[in-house]
Amino acid sequence: MARRTESDAGDRFDAVADDLYGLPPADFTKARDAHAVEARNDGDRPLAERIRALRRPTLAAWASNLLVRAQPDEVRGVLELGEALRTAHRDMDGARLRDLSAQQRTLTVALARQARALAADAGQTLSDQALAEVRDTVAAALADPDSGTAWASGRLAHTLTPPAFPTVAPEGIARRSDRQKPAKAQPAAPGKVRDLGRARARREARERLAAARRAAREAAAHATRRERAAETARTRAQEAGRRHQQARDHLAELRRDLAAAEQARHDAADAERQARHEAQHAEREVAEARRTADDAAAHAERLAAETDDTGDTDDTGDTDAPNAR
Repeated sequence: MARRTESDAGDRFDAVADDLYGLPPADFTKARDAHAVEARNDGDRPLAERIRALRRPTLAAWASNLLVRAQPDEVRGVLELGEALRTAHRDMDGARLRDLSAQQRTLTVALARQARALAADAGQTLSDQALAEVRDTVAAALADPDSGTAWASGRLAHTLTPPAFPTVAPEGIARRSDRQKPAKAQPAAPGKVRDLGRARARREARERLAAARRAAREAAAHATRRERAAETARTRAQEAGRRHQQARDHLAELRRDLAAAEQARHDAADAERQARHEAQHAEREVAEARRTADDAAAHAERLAAETDDTGDTDDTGDTDAPNAR
């Protein structure tokens, strides 16, 4: 048998993950555990553990995954729009930002509605809160390339949260054409101050983004640790439940054996009483028979004695009897 490579294991994991995150949340856990057992039976323990670590998606995350799988062209459009928005923001292109931000709002709402319709077709109803989470996920994918990659994978277990700071410049930012005009009536110093302020704002925004990403990674890692601990606790609980059931079954068997032994004891006691009664009756009969035998023997001895006495008398008195006849 050919040795399985890491690439093969990775391909198998991707196939399993794609399959699982396409299922309704209610079917996720049972299918995941079945895949993990299959991998373990195949001797691939690391793959089984990776599969077991996959988390069941929330309803909003599942709807987001459903949207990604059903609308791949829309996904590419979102990622391209997100890149264009970030570029326009870096360039401080106010006109471009206003145009793209309008597209962003329209696209976010439209995709959320598509997700709700797809979920309804699959027999699931999205609440207003879940719909808002889907919109936030699309907004996060537009704002952050890492979030966009995670969303486009179609394997979200939880919805995404957009950055706290705006991804588009406010309406007050000057248009590129305005910035390119010479500032005839403005002294140089105020312009430098504005440039420094903008640079500082961008730097602070990047720092907030980095902090938010770190916080998100830490929260995700903490959630993963908690989920693993919960999974371990569930496994222990299941094992304890099995042992408890085994103990109950054993106790029931012992009780049945005890009941049978108790019945056997009662039967034996009844048999003993009956045998003792019969033995006593037999002893009485034996005693009676012995008395009868003793009486018969005594009677026989008396008869024998009497016979002996009578014989002696006859011998003496009847000596001439034959001649007489």
